[in-house]
Amino acid sequence: MLNISPHSVTKSVHDKNLKTLLLIESKKAGNVLIRLLTIFFVLFLLILFLPWTQNINAPGKVTTLKPDQKPQTIHSVIGGRIEKWFVQEGDFVSKGDTILFISETKDEYFDPQLLSRTEQQLKSKEMAVDAYIEKVKALDSQIDALIKTSSLKLQQAENKLKQARLKVISDSMDYQAAKINYEIAIEQLKRMESLYEDGLKSLTDLEKRKLTVQKVQAEMISAENKLLTSRNELINAQVEIVSVQNQYRNSVAKAESDKYTAMSSMYDAEISVTKLQNQFMNYSVRTGLYHVTAPQNGYITKALQSGIGETVKPGTEIISIMPAQYDLAVEMYINPIDLPLIEKGQPVRIQFDGWPAIVFSGWPNTSYGTYGGRVFAIDNFISPNGKFRLLVQPDSNTEPWPDALRVGGGSRNMLLLKDVPIWYELWRKINGFPPEYYKTETATKSDKK
Repeated sequence: MLNISPHSVTKSVHDKNLKTLLLIESKKAGNVLIRLLTIFFVLFLLILFLPWTQNINAPGKVTTLKPDQKPQTIHSVIGGRIEKWFVQEGDFVSKGDTILFISETKDEYFDPQLLSRTEQQLKSKEMAVDAYIEKVKALDSQIDALIKTSSLKLQQAENKLKQARLKVISDSMDYQAAKINYEIAIEQLKRMESLYEDGLKSLTDLEKRKLTVQKVQAEMISAENKLLTSRNELINAQVEIVSVQNQYRNSVAKAESDKYTAMSSMYDAEISVTKLQNQFMNYSVRTGLYHVTAPQNGYITKALQSGIGETVKPGTEIISIMPAQYDLAVEMYINPIDLPLIEKGQPVRIQFDGWPAIVFSGWPNTSYGTYGGRVFAIDNFISPNGKFRLLVQPDSNTEPWPDALRVGGGSRNMLLLKDVPIWYELWRKINGFPPEYYKTETATKSDKK
């Protein structure tokens, strides 16, 4: 049929009964093939100039934006023994609802009247502090009284000293007068003796003068004795002042020493009161920790501890809870080479696991079953897996995300980049070039602001 061999079989074939063979050998079939090839080539050229949206594909999972909305586990702050459960898996709990009750396992907390006895000790110590305060006040009053008494005693002693000094002056003057009288009497006695020798005076007059001299001498000795006595009284008054000062100084010092001792005891008692107050509050808070409560509204997902009578240590995970209210987001990871192409507010198309979708990679607007999002946050440090993490929040300008989405579900994400012709995209991928680096208009406007 191809006329390759010199022995042709064309004459032996009845081609009138073979319509397909007739169509192939006819000239019209060749023209149709050429036309089809031409049309396909033109269509291929046109397709090469169609727009193609560059994108970065990255897997991800559904999460929440706020840390307090993520799934969490409830821990036991104190160690204890599980006594009773109040919830089961799947229950909805409000903030403050009791989840389980645990009993004490440490012997220092076994006393059922621990709080009342600690409170009694605290009151006793507070009364001791009050007693020390009153003692300090009494000692202050005693010190004030001693100071006032010492002041009066000193004034009294000073008055005695002044009297003694004045008496010394007075007795000294008397003594000087008696001394002068004695000297005068001696002179008179000498003159009397001279007159007696001359025969002008009698012996009786001479004896009277001698008697007078003796009296004057006795008065002088008496005045001198009084002077010495006054001087001794002056010295005694000075000694008394010093004695009063020392006596009351010692009394005040002893009272101040007792005061400072009482203050030291008061401060020690205040330290004991503070310790007991701290201990009482710790006991009170520990008593409230026997009931493990829900930190927020949510659903009980899984009990990590089970049974009755099982002991748990401090910080042990007991149960997991999912908050009832949360703002969904998608967590995804991109390669470091793609990081310069990403910026906040960049559009993302998301396909969630479990939701049917028809996806055209380069034509996101013609895809079905995908949902819109915007890049909300970009990590400034690389993750342990060698990639950078992005957080994508729902795009308010597109269709809302499904209500049945749950935290932890998977997703496939397309970060939308620049629109380029298909021929350019093919040429880029053949050469292994990265996508176009560009800035969106919204980002540029925000930067200008």
